[in-house]
Amino acid sequence: MKKLTYLFVLCSFGALAQERILDAYIEEGLSTNLALKQQKLEIEKSVKAIDIARSNIFPKITFAPNYTVAAGGRSIEFPIGDLLNPVYGSLNQLTQSDNFPMVENQNIQFAPNNFHETKFTFELPLFNPEIKYNILLQRDLVQTEEAKRRLLEYELKYNIEAAYYQYLQSLEALDIYKNSAVFLNQYLDFNQRLVKNQLALKDVVYASEYEINKLEGEIANAEKNIDKAKAYFNFLINRPFDSLVEVDTLLLNKLPIVQEVDALQNAAILHRPEFSQLQAGMNVNNTLLQLQEKSAKLPSVYFGGSTGFQGYGYTFNKQAYAIGQLGLNWDIFHGNEKKHKIQQTEIQGKILEVKQQEAEQQIKMQVAQAYIDYSASLKALKASEAALGSTASLLEIVEKKYKNKDALYIELIKAQNDNLIAAQKTSLAKFDIWLKKSVLDKVSAK
Repeated sequence: MKKLTYLFVLCSFGALAQERILDAYIEEGLSTNLALKQQKLEIEKSVKAIDIARSNIFPKITFAPNYTVAAGGRSIEFPIGDLLNPVYGSLNQLTQSDNFPMVENQNIQFAPNNFHETKFTFELPLFNPEIKYNILLQRDLVQTEEAKRRLLEYELKYNIEAAYYQYLQSLEALDIYKNSAVFLNQYLDFNQRLVKNQLALKDVVYASEYEINKLEGEIANAEKNIDKAKAYFNFLINRPFDSLVEVDTLLLNKLPIVQEVDALQNAAILHRPEFSQLQAGMNVNNTLLQLQEKSAKLPSVYFGGSTGFQGYGYTFNKQAYAIGQLGLNWDIFHGNEKKHKIQQTEIQGKILEVKQQEAEQQIKMQVAQAYIDYSASLKALKASEAALGSTASLLEIVEKKYKNKDALYIELIKAQNDNLIAAQKTSLAKFDIWLKKSVLDKVSAK
């Protein structure tokens, strides 16, 4: 009894491990996919935009030295010699001295030459409503990028599942062909014995060889499809194309379980990333509206100034200066520009509300269509399995008749081909159910 219990526990753990094969591949794909990594970097960039917007709270200090050398340009003639020299001449005569030298007229250049300004400037916002709402705006934009990331995850999860099912189906298709090859080779040997014993003509051997050669071409094509399916699957999870893909053997012998369509529609409305993206867009629009309303009513006040050295020649001797400023910026009138911008943002909010309603209807329709497709695939599988059972029974009957010389070899080949086609259709129908289940998971945001 203990041995049986131990064996049951081992089988249960084995089954659980098998069922988690695809989940492990999905996790690997989500962690290594390059498109998803790029979107995560976009989120990090958006978070940095919040820090950039927050930096406007702090004072801005700038070191700005400059040195000017000039030649030519505009100038002004200042006749200081014509004004002072007559007076100086008279004073020299009266004092009998040369204490008052003659001066020349001056040509003053507007562009300063050998002039420098070495200064620190600073500016501190005392009141600016735009800073607060710009920070909130950047936070809302981060939510938009996060919704894009979730959308990529759902799409990647679906693609990985679909590629895995395609790989498993291509493996099963090869097994079907190989089983058919075993059947044909058995009857090639049987026909060769009949001909050797002069119980049949040699045309049955040629017919057997033809069918085998034709099947070998199908097997080669199936092997090619396996390699392509494996390469594409490994591409999705960012691994070398020829990496081994583990096969979930339990998946082939069970059917998926899904909820009712109403529950799936409700789940889609709650969890689809498109709604998060639209809601983030509405938050951005509302924050922008608040920013515009505050900016239209309130001024911005700042304190600033500069300090440093200014003068001719880089000497810093008696060239120090300091300037302080208290400023206010208040737009009084500009043709109601800000009012029109507010109205435009309000209209954009209504547009987003309509888009949200439209998206809800579209997503409900997508879920309903995916559910209908899934239900139809279940019916198709039942029909295919019934057809496979019929062709298998027919093949068994024709085999007995052929061995008893009551049927032609062409009848046996037709029955075998019908059974092969039925097996292929059943295999496709079985994996089509899982594919339709993946579509249903994607559109319902499971």
